[in-house]
Amino acid sequence: MSDLTFADKLKEQTRTVHDSVDNLVMSVKPFDSKENYINFLKLQSVFHRIVDDIYKDTTLNQAINDLAQMARYDAVLADLADLGQAKYQFAEPLPKPTGNQAIGWLYCAEGSNIGAAFLFKDAKEKLGFDEKFAARHLDAHPDGRGKHWKAFREHLNNLNLDENAQNEAIAGAIDAFEFYKATLRQIFHQAQA
Repeated sequence: MSDLTFADKLKEQTRTVHDSVDNLVMSVKPFDSKENYINFLKLQSVFHRIVDDIYKDTTLNQAINDLAQMARYDAVLADLADLGQAKYQFAEPLPKPTGNQAIGWLYCAEGSNIGAAFLFKDAKEKLGFDEKFAARHLDAHPDGRGKHWKAFREHLNNLNLDENAQNEAIAGAIDAFEFYKATLRQIFHQAQA
C-alpha cells in the first residue's frame, strides 16, 4: 500500500463509493428528458457551489497552476440560464469543507470531468446540448480530458501530504461522494413527488 501515490490512494479508497455515484446518476436517466436534465443541472449546481470556494482558495492556487480557472460553478449557472432556470436554491445548509478534506472534494470535482465525456456525449446526442448551450460545464478542459487529469493527479502528489493529511483528504472525498448521492436523491425524488 505504501508504494501507492496519494492520487492512487484516493482512487483506490474511493472506488466503491465512486461507482455507486455513477450507477445512481445513470439510474435517474438525466438525459431522457429536458426536465430530468434540469434536475441534473440543479444537482451539479449544488455540488459545484460547494467546491467553488476550494477552487478559489489562495493557498491551493499557489500549489496547483490555474486552479481557479478550472472551477465550473459559473458554467453550471449559465447552463441553467440557457434552459430558462434561475439559480437553484438548495434548502439545507451546504457543507464547507476546509483543510485537507477540501482536497478530497476537489479530487471528486476534477475527477468528474473525466466521466463527463460520456455525459457530454449523451447531452449532445439525446438533447442537442453542447459547449455553447446548456452543457458548458461538461465540456473538456482545453488541454484534453486525459492530459489534464494526469497533470492534476501530479499536482495532488506534489502537495506532499503526510499520511494523516492524506487520510483526511480521502475522508473528504468519500464525504463529497456521499453528499452528492444524498443531494441527487433529494432533488430527483422531489421532482417525482
